[in-house]
Amino acid sequence: MNATDYQPPPTFLAACDTLNLSGIEPVVPRLTRFVELLLETNQQFNLTAIREPGQAWLRHILDSLSLRPYLGPAVAVIDVGTGGGLPGIPLAILEPDRSFTLMDATRKKVTFLRHVAEDMGLANVTVVHERAETAGQQPLFRERFDLCLSRSVAPLPTLLEYMFPFIRTSGRILCMKGAAVHEEVQAAGHANKILGGGPVQIHHPMPGIEDTAAVIEITKQRGTPDAYPRHPGIPKKTPL
Repeated sequence: MNATDYQPPPTFLAACDTLNLSGIEPVVPRLTRFVELLLETNQQFNLTAIREPGQAWLRHILDSLSLRPYLGPAVAVIDVGTGGGLPGIPLAILEPDRSFTLMDATRKKVTFLRHVAEDMGLANVTVVHERAETAGQQPLFRERFDLCLSRSVAPLPTLLEYMFPFIRTSGRILCMKGAAVHEEVQAAGHANKILGGGPVQIHHPMPGIEDTAAVIEITKQRGTPDAYPRHPGIPKKTPL
């Protein structure tokens, strides 16, 4: 493929208009570069199951940018289990005045993301190689963020234990989920209560485009007990 093959399809820009995502056109060249880096590196090791640029624009870039209306006043944002940089990198491109910490436990993915940040001059992006369970107990990261994002990382009871320790009281989490969102919320009620969460809101950010896409938003009302997150592997093996 050459550089022009990675350009967004017309359906992407039309969808952005439908979702009232303003300010997209000026950053399309930078988003295009990210799609190019993502798919070229994906030929060397697995970052995404998507191989075709058009699908990457709709299923990765648009999906990530659909979180923008829910970012609110957050300045310090962490993306836990970011993988190939989703949703963190597209949002960082669109929102240069916010700082984004991208965290992942896989070294190859972290190396790729550091290359992306350097290649694209993303001064508002910091990449961290660490497990969420470990980092969540470190003073450098614990309760340091306004907002925690996560996309398709784990079932919600486990995911909440990964996410809540990173945000300060009154901070929020945004979890990207699919059609089974209501079942996941019900299953995570106990975990949400223990970890300091408040009422759950469910948003559908792409009506008429991807109707099954959902975003779970929870505000942290109390400090997360020191015992959480538990040691690596336990939140997944024994969810709250």
